[in-house]
Amino acid sequence: MLGIFDSGIGGLTVVKKVFEILPDYQILYFGDTARTPYGGRGEKIIKQYAAEGINFLINQGARIIIIACNTVSAVAFDDLKKKFSLPIFEVVKPVIEKAIKTTQNKKIGVVGTRATINSGVYEKLIKEIEPTIQIFSQACPLLVPLVEEGWFKKIETKMIVKKYLQPLRLQQIDTLILACTHYPFLQKIIQTKIGRQVKLVDPGEEVVLGVKNFLKQNPEIEKFLTKGDEHKFFVSDLTQRISQIAEGWLGRKIEIEEVEI
Repeated sequence: MLGIFDSGIGGLTVVKKVFEILPDYQILYFGDTARTPYGGRGEKIIKQYAAEGINFLINQGARIIIIACNTVSAVAFDDLKKKFSLPIFEVVKPVIEKAIKTTQNKKIGVVGTRATINSGVYEKLIKEIEPTIQIFSQACPLLVPLVEEGWFKKIETKMIVKKYLQPLRLQQIDTLILACTHYPFLQKIIQTKIGRQVKLVDPGEEVVLGVKNFLKQNPEIEKFLTKGDEHKFFVSDLTQRISQIAEGWLGRKIEIEEVEI
């Protein structure tokens, strides 16, 4: 099975891309909704929570893991690769590669959680590939809770997004990395507030395209992935709101089970 791990429901944006790009494969999803958001937590706790979530998915039968959380990808990916032997994909490098190809004026903006932005991983990796690019980062700590509450169209959400993006508008960026898989839920608002001329880079789409390419190149691994539409969704705290958001976003009826890890 194709395992997808996230700190909450943001990873459902990756699930949606799997449905579009890799529709044949069975998905095993775990969202740690009881402990979300991870963005304000320390490195040690983020690594611990991520390892627990991935262990759960492996025990459920996952053969490949997608870390659908930018905070975990930025802070804990190297540690997790050492800890687990199966293929693990993260959402940072694919987005960086896409953003570098996209920018025309060499001004890239990055929005993410505090932990992601404070890690400096985007600046470091972009500069390693293309030193002439300017990177402007903005922590947006309120956006994950707003998404988890389902406040996609609230006036308060629009005001907060505008406030966060204003410094990036002033820098005249032409490419914006959504460095959190929760943010595509707010993509329409973000696009409006940053300006139509700015290209948004979606982490979900880029990581799933990377997995697709990997499976083509590694048929010996691909053959062990379960195919079909009997997807399994787990969260560590299940509420009616989560079920409503999930079904609304994915456009289908799904069963979500609450588990303790």
